[in-house]
Amino acid sequence: MAEGLTTRSSRSSVLRIALPGPYGTVHRGQDRTVVELHGEIDIAACSLIGAYLDVVTAVRDHEVLVDLTQVAFFDCSGLTLLCRALRRTASNGGRLWVICDRPAILRVFRASGVLEVFQMLPTLDAAVAAQN
Repeated sequence: MAEGLTTRSSRSSVLRIALPGPYGTVHRGQDRTVVELHGEIDIAACSLIGAYLDVVTAVRDHEVLVDLTQVAFFDCSGLTLLCRALRRTASNGGRLWVICDRPAILRVFRASGVLEVFQMLPTLDAAVAAQN
């Protein structure tokens, strides 16, 4: 998991990890972790990024934001992955937020009956503001 790992200095250091393939990045700061997913989140993608989400959601009392704004396709495999991440985050005393403004992806959540289970917001800025 050390591939693509960089750190930046600012007020607080930020750790950036590239997910395998074209599937996005993880940005980890002191207060929260942002998982930016890209492209098609299907069973193949989930098998590659699941371990990364497991690491992110194992941190106690941590905020995890999963950004789906750059996702072109999202199916029930992705939803299963996020349900697992939600359970793991909650069991560790944290919260998981989903950033999504795409109607097709929101339909997957709605059709599965879990839209209200997730804390959904349309933008990353809105999610950060809601946490404060």
